[in-house]
Amino acid sequence: MSATNSISRRGFAVVTGSAMILLATATGALAQAAGGVPRVVKIATSAESKPLAWGAIGVEPQGYEPDLLRAINAKLPQYKFEMEGVADIAQETGLATGKYDMACGGYYRSDARAKQFIIPENPMGASLLKIYSRKDSDIAAMKDLVGKRIVPLTAGGGTYRFVVSWMQENPSHKLEITTSSAGIPYPDRLKEVQNSKFDALILPSNLGEQTVIEEQKLDIKASDPVFSANTYMLIHKADKNKALAEDVNKVLKELKEDGTMDKLSQKWFGEEIVRFMK
Repeated sequence: MSATNSISRRGFAVVTGSAMILLATATGALAQAAGGVPRVVKIATSAESKPLAWGAIGVEPQGYEPDLLRAINAKLPQYKFEMEGVADIAQETGLATGKYDMACGGYYRSDARAKQFIIPENPMGASLLKIYSRKDSDIAAMKDLVGKRIVPLTAGGGTYRFVVSWMQENPSHKLEITTSSAGIPYPDRLKEVQNSKFDALILPSNLGEQTVIEEQKLDIKASDPVFSANTYMLIHKADKNKALAEDVNKVLKELKEDGTMDKLSQKWFGEEIVRFMK
């Protein structure tokens, strides 16, 4: 699904981004002083998925996933993570060819990806689908969309697949949906709901919608999540990356349990996500 996650500014039981970099640097230096040289791990992050991750080539990646990667690296001094923000379409291509060792972009697990890449068992976060509608509407759940004008969905995208699956499971609530490949930015879609062109927009909540709503003073509300799915990092399938995958998987579990993921999600998304991780 193309969509988008936010997943700060709060004290770190959560080590903040800069502190984590310093810690990683210090521990890496210790590893080198002990005779070991950290292995460089090339990572592709999203360049334009604020607040999930953003920052194109030459710009230090920011967002939930870059901060989580820094927290992971702080616990694994035998590696030196080097992140690079790239276009979404270039991430999986670069990962498949071995240009990158890892890629992060709010990825869902799928059978096709599991065959092509190594996917750690523990997720990086969760993508939450919500319904955005005008504050004076009575829309709060999927069944409330019957008879409503829904913003066109991206054909074949994750949101589209969810809505189709929901209708199959709820045949008494038929929704009128259309698809579009126009690539209209979601801030413009929110405005289309605001000006009553459409009644509702279904979208992952980790794309910074709340920031747009607040900055542009839109009379738009978000529903509780109507669907959630874990998001995972993808690792280039190679023998040298088997230990990397095991190490990262172990640390992801630790960062979930010690509250780091929730603190980072509050920082970037304004909400906790761990309780939605399955």
